[in-house]
Amino acid sequence: MKRREFLGVLGGAVGAAWPVAIYAQEADRKYRLGLLVPAPRQSPAIAAFFDELRANGFAEGQNLIVSFGGFDVRNEQISEGVKAVIASSPDAIVGGPELYARALQAETKTIPILSMSEDLVGAGLAASLARPGGNVTGISLLSPELDGKRQGLLMEAVPGARRIATLVDANTTPTHHLDALRAAANSRGVEATFYPIKKADEIGDALEAAKTKGAEAINVLATSLFFVNGQRMIDQAAMLRLPAIFQWPEMADLGGLLGYGPPFTEVYRQRARQVVKVLRGAKPSEIPVEQPVKFELVINLKTAKAIGCEVPAGMVLRADRLVE
Repeated sequence: MKRREFLGVLGGAVGAAWPVAIYAQEADRKYRLGLLVPAPRQSPAIAAFFDELRANGFAEGQNLIVSFGGFDVRNEQISEGVKAVIASSPDAIVGGPELYARALQAETKTIPILSMSEDLVGAGLAASLARPGGNVTGISLLSPELDGKRQGLLMEAVPGARRIATLVDANTTPTHHLDALRAAANSRGVEATFYPIKKADEIGDALEAAKTKGAEAINVLATSLFFVNGQRMIDQAAMLRLPAIFQWPEMADLGGLLGYGPPFTEVYRQRARQVVKVLRGAKPSEIPVEQPVKFELVINLKTAKAIGCEVPAGMVLRADRLVE
C-alpha cells in the first residue's frame, strides 16, 4: 500500500476507533467556529465545507455560529484576521496555510486549530503525523512531493522545453526543496530557473521576466499566495503563450493548461470532517494529521490550442478529466 493511501486509512481507522463518548453532541448547545482562510466565501470549496458540516449535524445559523476571522484573506491581512477570530472565543479555528497557522498558534496554545499546509510536520506545526502533540492538526498536502510530480508532468506536456521557470513563494518554500527540483530537471536536460515572490504584486513582473529570459513553460509551486492570485496568473501565462501547471485540478477549469493535485473541494470536505471531530470533543493533539487520498490530472485543451501547445496524445488519454 502506498504511503499516502496508508495514512488516509490510518486517519479513518483512528477516527472509527474513538470511544462513542467523544462523539457525544450536546443537543441544545451552540458551537462557535472561527475561520481564517484564503478561499472566497462563495467558492465551491467553502460551500462543500459547510455542506459536509451540515451532513454531520452542524448547521450554520442553527447550532453553529461562524465567527469570522475572514474568508479570502491575503497574507498582509493575517494579523488583523487573527485578532478578530481569537477575540470571538471559538470552540475551534479553521486556519491555514502555514503563515496563518503560525500566527494563530502564536496567539493561542489552547484553542484547537485545524490547519491545511504544504507540510505541517516539516513546518514544525505538528510533532508528527500520528501524534500532532499540540493544539494544531489538519491536513498536509504532500506539496514537496507533488511539486516534483507537477514539474515532471509539465516536461511531459512540453517535451521540447529546455528552460522551465518556477514561481516560488519566498515566504515559505525551503531552499532544499528547490535544490531537489533543480536536480530533477537537470537530470532530464532541462534548466530550472527560480523566481522568488514575496507578495502578489511581484507575480506579473516575474512572469514577464521569465518570458524575456527564454522560459518555455511555467511550474507554479504550491502555496496559497499563488492560489488566491490564480486567475491573474492563468490569464497572464496565456497572454505570454506559456504552458503552465498549477497546484489544484480546478485551476485547469479556470484556464490553466494543467492542474494536478487533490481536488480543492474534496480537501475542504476533509477539513470539515476534522472540525466535526473537534466539536464533538476530540483533542487536536490526538487527531492524526491527514493527507489527501485522491489526486486528479486535468488538462485544458482549449488553452493548449490557444497558446499553440500540442500536449502528447498519451498524456491526454491518461488525464482524469479534460476541459474542451
